[in-house]
Amino acid sequence: MATLKVKIQEDIILGNQDYGSKKTFEIGSIDQIYRRIVTVPADATTTIIDFEPAVSSSAGALDVDDVRYLRITNLDSSNNINVGLIGASDSAQFIVPAGQSLVFGNTASFMLGETDTSPAFTSFESLSHIMVDSDSNTVNVELYVASV
Repeated sequence: MATLKVKIQEDIILGNQDYGSKKTFEIGSIDQIYRRIVTVPADATTTIIDFEPAVSSSAGALDVDDVRYLRITNLDSSNNINVGLIGASDSAQFIVPAGQSLVFGNTASFMLGETDTSPAFTSFESLSHIMVDSDSNTVNVELYVASV
């Protein structure tokens, strides 16, 4: 087992003042890394990963309860991607600009979709799979997952 060390850093100086920030955190007991670069074809929504209650449930699936860190990075230099996070009954979609990332801590009891503007923060469900749509462009997406 190993410890994953994650660093998030912003560097900027405005008006001769440093407004940069650096955050570091560690996640222990990691014994599995899943790293993949996926070419998402133009005009085709693509499932880039599946999560199941056990790795034996589906070919290539990761155990939803074991994930401790997940990063999706748009490797394209000019095109956005649309990322869909799909649970058992809810979904959420995000636009990830060129060169930027989405980062999450886990996939179990992860999300709750609601149709109003007053979040209840109850009854979270686990992530089932992640889909990426690249609109009319072919793009590369990096997926990095650390599990126990």
